[in-house]
Amino acid sequence: MGRVWVLDTETKGTGAEMVPLEKLRKRPAPRVEPLFVAPKRKPREPKPPEPRPSLRFRIVDVMTRAVLADDAGTREALSVLNGVRSIVDVHVFLWQPKARKWRRLTLEEQRTLWERRAQAREPNAD
Repeated sequence: MGRVWVLDTETKGTGAEMVPLEKLRKRPAPRVEPLFVAPKRKPREPKPPEPRPSLRFRIVDVMTRAVLADDAGTREALSVLNGVRSIVDVHVFLWQPKARKWRRLTLEEQRTLWERRAQAREPNAD
């Protein structure tokens, strides 16, 4: 008895080929493994914000270039500004920890500090 040939189309990308029918019948059934789906992740809790470092100021007299306060806290800087005649008589710098350098305050920022100086002078400032 002659062999029966069939067209096997389960080849990968190379095209079909002719194989004996007995070979196709002897093939084991393809194994179907269960599909694993990972569970959804729970969102992470956000990190608490780092505490803001205290502000550090440097105050320099414009005329003499003398440093009136160096690495001073806010209260100390306001105290030094109480002894200054005018806002334009000094340059005020603020320490930037991330950049690791002193940044000169803009005139608007310096005015805000100047107004706080006036409030700090009053004994019952709320």
